[in-house]
Amino acid sequence: MTVGNRTYFFNVKENRAGDVYLNVVESKKRGADTDFERHSIIIFEEDMGGFLAGFDKAIRFIRSREQNRRG
Repeated sequence: MTVGNRTYFFNVKENRAGDVYLNVVESKKRGADTDFERHSIIIFEEDMGGFLAGFDKAIRFIRSREQNRRG
């Protein structure tokens, strides 16, 4: 998914032990076309529930602020 000068990748991977995890990568152009800044986070399957709960809470907070501004 590309938004402006940033591209986000959502990769589901499996390590050598068979553990499944989500790798979220942000890639952002810096200057030249071949120069990129990359950031990555990994969320393991056993942490997914807590991660999604926190992510949902953050999204609800952002949306409530947007609604209050329009208000």
